[in-house]
Amino acid sequence: MNRFLLYLGKFAHMVLGYLAAALAAGAFLSVVFLGATRLATLDMPPEVISGSMIFSIPFTALVVAYFAFIPAIVVMVLAELLGKRDWLFYTLAGGFVGLVLDGLAYQGGNPDFAYMAPLVPVSIIGAGLVGGIAYWFVTGRFAGTLRPTSPAP
Repeated sequence: MNRFLLYLGKFAHMVLGYLAAALAAGAFLSVVFLGATRLATLDMPPEVISGSMIFSIPFTALVVAYFAFIPAIVVMVLAELLGKRDWLFYTLAGGFVGLVLDGLAYQGGNPDFAYMAPLVPVSIIGAGLVGGIAYWFVTGRFAGTLRPTSPAP
């Protein structure tokens, strides 16, 4: 029973890390696209811009969490099994998840996806990098701690 509770706690910790990564990636995409559309340079009061960000970041995070779920689960399980704890692994793994999502969008029926707006694929990879760092900050530093260790001789 004790081992079961440890695994359940680790799973909850991984879910919390995934939520933090999705929220960080959603915030990154919201800020990048706010700058790309030049809405912040218009004669809008700062309250309107910050209010729109408060509502757009969680919804963008939901979209990110939905699309990145399968590649992120593969990376999370692989990192847990290998016991990777360094920030660079999680940053590059997040970028890889973003690259996989770019590939899926490219294969989704629009072959001109990468050429329509070059900011979109690069922003998705950047969001993966930011999400990878957020996941490492919450969960990745403790990866592989549940592996049984052999007793000392």
